[in-house]
Amino acid sequence: MPLLQLTYASRPFGFDAGTLTGILFDARRCNMRDGITGALICRDDLFLQLLEGPEALVNAAYARICNDGRHVEVRPLTRRMIADSGRMFGAWAMRDDPAQTWVWSRAEVDAGMPERASEEEVLSMFRRLAAIPTD
Repeated sequence: MPLLQLTYASRPFGFDAGTLTGILFDARRCNMRDGITGALICRDDLFLQLLEGPEALVNAAYARICNDGRHVEVRPLTRRMIADSGRMFGAWAMRDDPAQTWVWSRAEVDAGMPERASEEEVLSMFRRLAAIPTD
């Protein structure tokens, strides 16, 4: 059964450690329930997230995110169907990582780079994260 892999960018509203912890707790709880995996790259000016799982459930998760006041300016970046074996974060209900230097600069984000990036550019950021070993 093909799965939906969706990426989006948003800006955090009221970004702090408590807000991020709440987002990750909610995401992991819901994603485990729904068979969704993914990752969140985050910093105080950017959330960049990849969700992968059953199409209807990923769409429902994305709709919840769009209505979540902790996210503003939510905008989809990529959307494609993948095989279950094509999951990048199959072992993670929601992996998180602070944005590294290989993620767009603040000026690039402000200038709309997430929306102008190609599918390959967006997905390559998540591939890099998936390749980083965890403790």
